[in-house]
Amino acid sequence: MTKLPAAFLQAPIAHRALHDVTAGRAENSPAAIQAAMDAGYGIEIDLQLSKDGEAMVFHDYDLERLAGVKVAIQTRTAAELTQIQLLGGSDRIPTLSQVLDQVAGRVPLLIEVKDQDGQMGANVGRLERATAKALEGYQGDIALMSFNPNSVRVLSGLCPDRARGLTTAAYDEDWAILPKGTREKLARIGDYDAAKCSFISHDARDLNNPRVAELKRRGAGILCWTIKSANEEAEARKVAENVTFEGYMAAHPVADTAA
Repeated sequence: MTKLPAAFLQAPIAHRALHDVTAGRAENSPAAIQAAMDAGYGIEIDLQLSKDGEAMVFHDYDLERLAGVKVAIQTRTAAELTQIQLLGGSDRIPTLSQVLDQVAGRVPLLIEVKDQDGQMGANVGRLERATAKALEGYQGDIALMSFNPNSVRVLSGLCPDRARGLTTAAYDEDWAILPKGTREKLARIGDYDAAKCSFISHDARDLNNPRVAELKRRGAGILCWTIKSANEEAEARKVAENVTFEGYMAAHPVADTAA
């Protein structure tokens, strides 16, 4: 188990980078990443897989919402995807390697590997291998996470020196796409040890979950998603050690205390 670097418990983490389409910054875009760095925030990004096996920085499984193209992301090569413009800005879809070059260790980077199985099962590996390849030689603070415990297990073998965690939730009716048994199993966060995790990023609406408290007592890092106001942040910080936020400018509690 690799401990979560201290940097992830300091500056707030901008969800999908500091995106704001009214300012020309799409989710997970180079402009949003630059804005987060300029503001001194950590950055959370998402990874999906291209047709030819490249890790792409993109949240959805299809391109329609974010790029206006009604196709699945895995039907396009990395070269094709990097030519597709994101809505709400002038940027194109970046690869993970491009984002790593841009960040270059200046701020911590929390990377969510999106489930590629479709049902949180074991049919994973290609995106995890692409992620590990892109991370080779990178010197900055990195933490890897996924909702799919099988993905985190694979990453534990591929990236043993990188911190790994589970993205977690109560798996209520919002997750009805998954079978009830799968939701119940995931809600118990029972794979934490087997996946060799050192942290979770938990749904902020469920931070009073006794399992979260138990993991915190055991020394797990507790992050949360997704905070959308200063009031929500204050409430979440009663349990969570740091927040992933969007839609407002989160305070810098460490810097503010030092001042």
